[in-house]
Amino acid sequence: MTDVRTVSEADFEGWLRALNTGFLREPGPNEDQIEAHRRQCVSSRVLGAFDGDRCVATFRSFAQELTAVGGALVPANAISNVTVTPTHRRRGLLTRMMSRDLAAAKERGDVIATLIAAEYPIYGRYGFGPATWTTQWTVEVPRAGLDPRWSGPEDGGRIDLVDGEDLRKLGPELHERVRRAQPGAVSRDELWWQKITGTVLFIKDWTEPFFAVYRSASGEVEGLVSYRSDDNWHDKQPHNTADVSWLLATTPAAERALWRYLCSIDWITKVKSGWRGPDDLLPFFLPDPRAARVTDHADWLWVRILDVVRALEARTYEGTGSLVLEVVDEWGSPRASEAERGGGLAGGRFRLEASPEGASCTPAGGATVDLTLPVGELATVWLGDESLVRLAALGRVREEREGAARKADALFRTSGRPWCPDIF
Repeated sequence: MTDVRTVSEADFEGWLRALNTGFLREPGPNEDQIEAHRRQCVSSRVLGAFDGDRCVATFRSFAQELTAVGGALVPANAISNVTVTPTHRRRGLLTRMMSRDLAAAKERGDVIATLIAAEYPIYGRYGFGPATWTTQWTVEVPRAGLDPRWSGPEDGGRIDLVDGEDLRKLGPELHERVRRAQPGAVSRDELWWQKITGTVLFIKDWTEPFFAVYRSASGEVEGLVSYRSDDNWHDKQPHNTADVSWLLATTPAAERALWRYLCSIDWITKVKSGWRGPDDLLPFFLPDPRAARVTDHADWLWVRILDVVRALEARTYEGTGSLVLEVVDEWGSPRASEAERGGGLAGGRFRLEASPEGASCTPAGGATVDLTLPVGELATVWLGDESLVRLAALGRVREEREGAARKADALFRTSGRPWCPDIF
């Protein structure tokens, strides 16, 4: 039987080779990659499946904070680097690694688990649900209607190009302000900033991006953007694209100024927005919003609730009401033993009492149930993005009391959509 175990130092290079193989990258890592991955791995949370001495599946988790509705920082078990080598697929290896990791996260006291799903059908069976979505736009600059004479922000602010060293000084504090106000945002550690500035190399073909900072009239840093450009000319005419890796701003003015800057760069005829929130302001910063064409829209951050009580009490609610929820948590592979299955991690009957002043969630015992829903669907609505009425219409949530889904929507839905700016 294939052995699932914590990866040792002696296993690490083979584990990394399996990781590259699973993601269809050049298998053999170089010394920079080995050292970079070693720095981000907590040994007790790196798992591998081994057929003899060969690693054939990979899995890693790490500590993370996620911003709930209202700004509370919730401890999360972030999952990444999940692969199964093609020769060993469909043998339950992911289920065995996931079972072990989620059980440890529950015991550790994490409220939720998170991941970015490469494929949609995989993670629902483990109790995850898509909690945020993301959209990419491509701006056709010539048709946007912007004044080509623009030379800088009109509000007294300014935009400056900075290097990686400056970014590592300015970025963390700005990101803290942004993520505490954005439901769905996650924490970034020092290694994240080293990675995106090339101090630590995770990939072989890394190229340095441009970094631009927006400072308000008072001199405060309110926005940052990272972008790259191609070099594309036809018939002596430029057709270059600015490709945004990420853009963060604490104010609409900063956000507007950075998008306007990108659209004003000489020779740039297209701006690709990178992964933005679905309700992003970008199209409406343009005189002609149709110049911003949606080029991608997809699920992004997936959440798995491990502690229903703490998860529901961590967020805020705009309305007042009471609900009894029957949360069903039954997942596992038919090939997994009972001990390896995730049933019981977060299931049960709970009474939620919510108001703008706060919320309490308690076990409800024999109380009459309003809504019955799988734990993955609870994760889908937890950050306020999905409608319980829609889920009931789809048969994914069951109303036990007429009108309960609409009542729940009034509590869970939010005025702005959650967004996770990061991939991990």
